[in-house]
This record gives sequence, C-alpha cells and structure tokens, in this order.
Amino acid sequence: MPKLYTSNDVLLFIPNLIGYTRVFATFFSFFVMIFIPDQWLLAIASYIYSFTADLFDGMAARRFNQSSNFGGLLDMITDRCSTLGLLFILYGEYGTGETSHAISNDGNSSNFPWYRALFLLLAILDISSHWCQMYSTASLQIHHKSIEGNSNRFFLVQWYYQCYPFFGYCCVSAELTYVALYGLHHLNMADATVAATTSSNSITRIVVGWLLKLCVPGCAMKQIVNIFQLTTSCHAVAKDDALQKNKSL
Repeated sequence: MPKLYTSNDVLLFIPNLIGYTRVFATFFSFFVMIFIPDQWLLAIASYIYSFTADLFDGMAARRFNQSSNFGGLLDMITDRCSTLGLLFILYGEYGTGETSHAISNDGNSSNFPWYRALFLLLAILDISSHWCQMYSTASLQIHHKSIEGNSNRFFLVQWYYQCYPFFGYCCVSAELTYVALYGLHHLNMADATVAATTSSNSITRIVVGWLLKLCVPGCAMKQIVNIFQLTTSCHAVAKDDALQKNKSL
C-alpha cells in the first residue's frame, strides 16, 4: 500500500523548503535596505537570490514530483510580496526632493511626487492584475498559467504565459529594473558624499546603466501585460457570472 501524504509532508516538500529560503532572503534584504542601508550590495544579493530561487523550486517540484497547491500559493505570495516590498522601498528612496536627482540627475526637487506616484501605481497594478488572474482561473479550478485558463484572454496575455522566453524576459527585466533603480539611488548618494567618484563606483554605474537599457523595455512590456491581464480576467469573471445567471433563468 503506498504511503499516504500528510499536511506536514507537503509542508516539507523540497520545493517548499526552497520557497521558505526565498521568504527568508526577501525579509533579510528588506531588513538590510531599511536598517543597514550602507550594505546595499548585500541587500541586492539577497533579493536577487530570492527571485532567482523561484526557478529552482519549480525544477525541484518537477524533478521530485512534489508539485502542490500550497507550493503554488507560497510561490505566488512570495513573488508578489517581494515586488511590492521593493517598490515600497523605492517609494521611500525616491520619495524626497533631496534624492529626486537619482533618476534625472538634474536636481529638480519638483520631480519627486511623480516618482512616488509611479511606484505606487506599479504596486497597485502588480497586485490587482495577478490577484484577478488567480481568482478568475481558480474559480474555474484551472491553473492561472495554463493554456485552458488563458484561452479567451488577450493575445499578449496568452503569449506571456505560453512563450517561456518572453515570460522570463518580462519577469526578470521587471525585477532587475527595480533592483537597478535601488542601486542607482545608492550610487548617487555615495557620489554626493565624496569628493570624487571612485573607480569601483564608476564601474558599478556603467553596469547599472547597461542593465537599465536592457531591462526597462521588458519591464514596460510587463506592465502592458499586467494591464491586459487585469482587464481580461475581470471580463472573464463577468462572463462566468452571466453564464451562471442565464442558467438560473
């Protein structure tokens, strides 16, 4: 007779253990960003581990046949809270007139409300679009990334979930754009406190600059996908409501 799984067994699945390290790394990165801002490179490394490990928990789930609804839930919550937390950090970093030059480098303190509005809107769009996508498919007991779950969605949403390279580019670009903006802020703050930019800061600034050039287009595309994901998932829920109402007539 095969061994019956218990809830504790599921909680200790290998991919879920990897997921717990992601949660720890995310909270650790936020702790460093808030309380030890001088160690911003350590914070970046911890955050990058968190979203990179997302790849390995999926591989482990398939390798050991340990896919679970709890694992999917843990993965989604970690993804969304990580992004939301980093956007919150950026809201604070770029949310004052003294630091508004970190993006524009023009010293115009009147720009900072626009940065705050940008990060706020990005956070709202990220949470609402993914929550509606999950709700619209979960109510039909379909996985939110499945072909069936996205069959009636806007073509860009279908392509996003069916074309893994496109999906990966958009997701990674969005995260790396936010990470690069966080690093850019601290590079500018360091430049403002020393007489001359150090060679290491110059190299890091070049890397961050190229990273933004490569990732900003993917980040922008991710926001476009999120907009259509939000609108089409809401339409799918309304369509299902109409079908249920019509059955009761």
